[in-house]
Amino acid sequence: MEALDLLLNRVSVGRLLEPAPDAAQRDLLFRAALRAPDHGQLRPWRFLTVEGAARQQLGELFAAALTASNPEAKPEALDKARAMPLRAPLLVVVIARITGHPKVPEQEQLLAAGCAAQGILLAAHAQGFGAMWRTGEFSYDAQVMAGLGLQAGERIVGFVYLGSVEGERRVPLALDPDDYVAAWQG
Repeated sequence: MEALDLLLNRVSVGRLLEPAPDAAQRDLLFRAALRAPDHGQLRPWRFLTVEGAARQQLGELFAAALTASNPEAKPEALDKARAMPLRAPLLVVVIARITGHPKVPEQEQLLAAGCAAQGILLAAHAQGFGAMWRTGEFSYDAQVMAGLGLQAGERIVGFVYLGSVEGERRVPLALDPDDYVAAWQG
């Protein structure tokens, strides 16, 4: 796939099926992630893969976090939380590892981890897979972070869902750069 075609046509895909990327394809996903801009070469990221039965365990962690934050949560909401990780055969939890640094502020480290997530999305698209970067309340939940083994200074940037595209990949909406770009006049 040509680089500009990849950049201009990548779309989020929410309906993902087996198969997930295999070991060699995953290696390329993570190699692409590791090329993210990285001021200070801090490598402020790490990744967890979640697949198979671990997806159900993650769903239980989501349900437990929902119950802790909302003891009155309805059974339907708990079922929805449990089902979230089942929307794709493979999830990658993208984690920002924030460290104190005199020249690289926290925001730059978070952005670098976000760029690493984008690298995974682009590499998935280049290999013919679908992907969706999801966040939501569980990305910021202390119980979920603890359950995933995050340490002090770490944050979930997002859950990247990966798998094969169900049906036709949608065509991205054509956007006009002129609607988003202006010249600064000083």
